[in-house]
Amino acid sequence: MKLLLIGFGTVGQGLAELLIEKADELKQEHGLDCTVVGISDMLKGSCYDPNGIDLEAALAKVEAGQALSTLTGGFEWDALEMIQKVDADVMCELTYTDIETGQPATDHIRAALAKGMSVTTTNKGPTALASRELMELAAANGARFLFEGTVMAGTPLLNLIRETLAGSEISEMQGILNGTTNFILTRMEGGMDYAAALTEAQELGYAEAVPDADVLGWDALAKVTILANTVFGASLEPDDSPCVGITEITPEQIEAAAADGKKYKLVGRVWRDGAKVRASVGPQLVDNSHPLAGVGGATNAMTITTDTLGDVTIVGPGAGRRETGFSLLIDLIHLGRS
Repeated sequence: MKLLLIGFGTVGQGLAELLIEKADELKQEHGLDCTVVGISDMLKGSCYDPNGIDLEAALAKVEAGQALSTLTGGFEWDALEMIQKVDADVMCELTYTDIETGQPATDHIRAALAKGMSVTTTNKGPTALASRELMELAAANGARFLFEGTVMAGTPLLNLIRETLAGSEISEMQGILNGTTNFILTRMEGGMDYAAALTEAQELGYAEAVPDADVLGWDALAKVTILANTVFGASLEPDDSPCVGITEITPEQIEAAAADGKKYKLVGRVWRDGAKVRASVGPQLVDNSHPLAGVGGATNAMTITTDTLGDVTIVGPGAGRRETGFSLLIDLIHLGRS
């Protein structure tokens, strides 16, 4: 399997490390021999070798702050040029997320699928805004479009639904889809105020310097939109659903909830309302007996309500270099099997 990596930041490097570490296991257990033939990154440059790029050397270049173009003879192709010119089986789209426009990632994915190149991505923008179009384009060109890492990183939520819960009717999904806000709320349960908890989250790398996407609920909103459209078959856009963050929750509210046997969680929810599919994001009081109440720190969780098993809850990491890189590895194995 020849791979093209568009984006070589934290997630792309995490995937590269896993491909190096697990090369023998992938061959022996899954019959999968992955070769990265091209890498293009807006900041780090591009490199191309039809016989395969030395990933350890590429990681060393990035670590040393050197351009990738110095690795394989000075290629300066941008992402779209790389997609058009490189012969690859799968493109991994790993550029930054723009939830308002989905660009430039959506154009990258369109270009790859139009060539018959399958795509796996962790980018929430294209998947939230254009998942149906991209899946139809993939099918029309004999390719696949997979996006396990867009909702709970390496925690295999979408594969659980696609494979293990096949044959079940899902009526509702609700869960903790943003580790940053869950970390802040957990710290507030321990007595911190919001500002101190946010500062700690930023110091630990859970929250960005400008944390709006997390604390205002936009990140979780993109994820419930993806679930609504890909699991429930809806055609929602992020702006179609109400979204409230955690910035107005006070220590007094946290304390009052604890006295009542409850906890605040930022809950992303998708459900069937008759013939309609609805979604929302907002703080909810969760009873201590509910599985979501016990999920603390930067962990994600999702409770899936089915007609066959009742409620099924999956808990795991929703972010991280290695964890998100693993979501791409899941998709590559799935593509290799098919």
